[in-house]
Amino acid sequence: MAAEIKDLRNLQNTEYGIKKLFDDAEDFLPLLGTDYVELYVGNAKQSAHFYKTAFGFQSEAYAGLETGVNDRVSYVLKQDKIRLILTTPLEENGVINEHINKHGDGVKVMALWVEDAASAFEETTKRGAKPFMEPTREEDGNGHVIKSGIYTYGETVHIFVERKDYNGVFLPGYKKWESHYNPEPVGLKFIDHMVGNVGWNEMNTWCKFYAEVMGFAQIISFDDKDISTDYTALMSKVMSNGNGRIKFPINEPAEGKKKSQIEEYLEFYNGAGVQHIAVATDNIVETVSAMRDRGVEFLYVPDTYYDDLLDRVGEIDEDVEELKKHGILIDRDDEGYLLQLFTKPVVDRPTMFFEIIQRKGAQSFGKGNFKALFEAIEREQENRGTL
Repeated sequence: MAAEIKDLRNLQNTEYGIKKLFDDAEDFLPLLGTDYVELYVGNAKQSAHFYKTAFGFQSEAYAGLETGVNDRVSYVLKQDKIRLILTTPLEENGVINEHINKHGDGVKVMALWVEDAASAFEETTKRGAKPFMEPTREEDGNGHVIKSGIYTYGETVHIFVERKDYNGVFLPGYKKWESHYNPEPVGLKFIDHMVGNVGWNEMNTWCKFYAEVMGFAQIISFDDKDISTDYTALMSKVMSNGNGRIKFPINEPAEGKKKSQIEEYLEFYNGAGVQHIAVATDNIVETVSAMRDRGVEFLYVPDTYYDDLLDRVGEIDEDVEELKKHGILIDRDDEGYLLQLFTKPVVDRPTMFFEIIQRKGAQSFGKGNFKALFEAIEREQENRGTL
């Protein structure tokens, strides 16, 4: 493949430009945003404590034995517009147990906020989506919610959530989670994008799925010349919905001298799944500093990365020494620049991690940082003995 980025058009990386991609076609799946992300975990109570302490999430809602749910327990955490659900099974067997046994802690649901969940289900399934959940009405004294769902790569699913007639704390079946322990937020605002890892030669299949089944457009593409080091390589394409609020980069392995991070993920996750969640902040230095003080571990970037930084990215508002202190990466595109940093895996298996990102105009994904980033990941792989 050619080494250059394959743009659809010059304006594609802006929200306006993404919208232009859909001007000539009906947006049959209007999405209002990310509603929540649900992780199946081995111990939801302890995981909730970690995300509150380390990431600054606040207690929002709870479902379990006390609310009439007998097979699972779920803790809902919130920070600004980000909602995480942490779910653990209460029974010996079942689909949640199977998911955790196979994948470890990981993302099961990427829930999307819609105006009409029944229509979303009908439009996607008639275009070939595998049904996960028929349109279902859930209600309590605060109104009702309609949910439906489809499968995407691996065992991951999209739940469509229609909540315009609901005024409760989260969803029917949940109660407000009262807790005296709510550490200060660290400045996380919303989910910028979520990245999926798929198997060899499956990237185009899933890009086609998002294009044909969900009406997304490919806004950018990177090949193995863009994303490679001396040892490993991968390929990636970024799919976006019509208004640009939902972006799903999809990665697949590429041939290299050693095992790439994608191959490592697929091996330990036992299949395709969500590799990382990118969360936005308005001040990455303050956010990363707070997270590091609370015990979050980030990938290490050598000091030499900063030697010619301003020559590469031009003038920036931040103090380079402060960025260097925290290992924050910087890249620029035609719209501006971005700052980003990646945690080490937040679970025991070398699978899921988080990206902290601050956009100052830039709408791209840090192509100029790929080599430094993947070399940092390879150092961690070497420490684990999996490179």
